[in-house]
Amino acid sequence: MGLSVLFGVFALGLFCGMPVAFALGLASVAGFLYEGLPLFIGFQRVLSGVSVFSLLAIPFFIFAGELMMQGGIANRLVKLAASAVGSLRGGLGVVNVLSSMLFGGISGSAVADTSALGSILIPVMKEKGYDPDYAVNVTVTSSVAGVVIPPSHNMILYAVAAGGMSVSKLFIAGIIPGVLMCLCLALVAYWVAVRRGYPAETFPGFKALGVATIVALPGLMTAVIIVGGVLSGVMTVTESGAFGAIWAILVTTFVYRELTWPAFKAAVITSVRTTALVMLLVATASAFSYLLALYRVPDLLANFVTGISDNPIIILLLINLILLVLGMIMDMAALILICTPIFLPVAVGLGMDPVQFGVILMMNLGLGLCTPPVGACLFVGCVVGKVRIEQAVRTIGPFYLAILVALMLVTYVPAFSMFLPGLME
Repeated sequence: MGLSVLFGVFALGLFCGMPVAFALGLASVAGFLYEGLPLFIGFQRVLSGVSVFSLLAIPFFIFAGELMMQGGIANRLVKLAASAVGSLRGGLGVVNVLSSMLFGGISGSAVADTSALGSILIPVMKEKGYDPDYAVNVTVTSSVAGVVIPPSHNMILYAVAAGGMSVSKLFIAGIIPGVLMCLCLALVAYWVAVRRGYPAETFPGFKALGVATIVALPGLMTAVIIVGGVLSGVMTVTESGAFGAIWAILVTTFVYRELTWPAFKAAVITSVRTTALVMLLVATASAFSYLLALYRVPDLLANFVTGISDNPIIILLLINLILLVLGMIMDMAALILICTPIFLPVAVGLGMDPVQFGVILMMNLGLGLCTPPVGACLFVGCVVGKVRIEQAVRTIGPFYLAILVALMLVTYVPAFSMFLPGLME
C-alpha cells in the first residue's frame, strides 16, 4: 500500500503538470507521512543527496557548454566537419552527425547540441535543397552523442546514483559506443540522402581542411582539457570542469573574440537555471530513492523480471524496453536518479559491469530525448527547423533504428563499452 501511495502521488503530480522535481518531493513527503517516519529523515536524505563533491562538476560542464554555444566554437566545428565529409552525397547530413559528435564531446549536452548546431545547419540544409524533416531528424538524433561521448554531466549523475562510481571509467567507456552510434547515424543519413537525391558539395581541398582543423583546434582543446585531465589523474572531475570553463572563456574571448558581454550574461543565467533544476532533482530523488529501498523495489523488480524469463538476453531486452518507454514520458536526469537504484542491481546480478550499464542507460534515455511526448531535443529541433512534430516523427524511423542497433550492440557485446576502461586497470 505504501508503494502505491508513493507512485500514485508521483503519477498524479506529473498528470497535473507539476515539474518532475516537485512531484518527486511531494511523493516522498506522502510516503514518509504514510509510514509515520519523521520528516527530518527526509530532509537528511535531501541534504546528503546534494552534498557530493563530484556534483560540483555539473555547473562547470554546463557553463562551459553554454560559453561554447555563445562564443562561436560550434561554427568552427561545423566548418571542420563540412571540410572533411561535405563532399559526400547528401554530405550535409553526415556533416551534421560529425558536428554533433565533436560538439557533443565538448558541451556534454544533447539539448545544447540541438540548439547550437540546429540553428547553424538546419537553415543551410534547407537552403541547399534538403527537406526540412530530414534536416531536423538528423540534428535531433545525432545530438544523443552529447550524453554518451565524454564529458557528460549525466554520467556524473549516474555515478552519484550508483553509489560513487569512477567517473573517469564512465567517461572513457562512452567513447566507443558514442562513435559507433554516430557511425550508424551517418550511414543512415547517407542512405536516406541517396534515396532522396540530395546534392553533394565540392571538396574544398586539403589546404582548406587543414586551415579548418587549425581554427577549430582551440575549441577542441576544451574537451582535451576536461577529459584528459580526468583520465590522466592530474585533476578531479570537478577541477577539470572548472579548468574547462576557464579555457572556454579564454578561447571565446581572446581567440575567437565572439563572446560579448550580453552573450556571457545569457550563458551565466542559463547555466544557473539548468544547474538549479538538476540539483533540485538530485535532492528530491534522493528522498524518493530512500523510500524505494525501504519498499525493496529493486528486489521486487528483479523477482518480476526473472519470473518472466531466466534468460539474460531476454531480461536485458526487457530492461531496455522499459527504459525506452520511460524515456518517452519523463525527464532524463530524473530517470537516471530513479532508475539506477532499481535496475542496476538486476543488471549486476546478470554479471554486467556497472560501467557498461551506465552507458546503456545513457543511450536509452538519450533516445528518449528524441521521442514524443517529452522529447526535449525533438521539440527544440522542430522549433529551430520550423517543422511540425508530426511531420518530423513520420520520417524519423530509420534514425531511431540506427540508435537502436548501436544500443543492442553495446548491450550484448560488452567489449564496445568495456575495452577502453579495461586498459586503465
